[in-house]
Amino acid sequence: MSPELIGLLWQSCLETFYMVAVSSIVSFALGVPLGVLLTVTGKGHIKENLTLNLGAGAAINAVRSTPFIILMVAIVPFTRWVAGTSIGTSAAIVPLTVSATPFVARIVESALKEVPHGVVEAALSMGATPLEVICKVLLPEALSGIILGLTLTIVSLIGYSAMAGVIGGGGLGDLAIRYGYQRFEVNVMIATVAILILIVQLVQSFGDFLSRKTDKSRL
Repeated sequence: MSPELIGLLWQSCLETFYMVAVSSIVSFALGVPLGVLLTVTGKGHIKENLTLNLGAGAAINAVRSTPFIILMVAIVPFTRWVAGTSIGTSAAIVPLTVSATPFVARIVESALKEVPHGVVEAALSMGATPLEVICKVLLPEALSGIILGLTLTIVSLIGYSAMAGVIGGGGLGDLAIRYGYQRFEVNVMIATVAILILIVQLVQSFGDFLSRKTDKSRL
């Protein structure tokens, strides 16, 4: 492999890290509160509001039901409005975030529902406010499961970021398409796939480690 291709590979890795890191942070910032909202407004929970719960759930399901490749194209006007362009690494962050946020919300909701209701009732009986129940009971008790879910989200975003190369999103996917597929340079394709596998392995191992460290059932 030529020094020029090695340089392109390194640049593509940095673009992939940039896309995944920014979209992960923004989708976590939006998805975690949304997941909490879905949980506490559910039937019999501390802030039951079925109308809000059903509305938010339907919106989340609509986005999650849309394949990522279609979502990228469908929200091009929104991407252009947010990023100022629909092509490039920064533009790809918009559909990645839109796609990952509902996923994060459902993961957080599932993890919070695993917290025994008796623990919540005990906190309420001791005078805890709903906000205190969320911050001091629900989220800490579900932290291990949430970390596993967020790890799964990052792994999915790595795959989606490679898919964004189809529309010129940059990163390893873009390099694989331009050099590995269009120019039939097999060594570039193999190197790209190997790097993606390595990144996913590292992310999953680190997520599993953090989950074990925060799992209260193992303490």
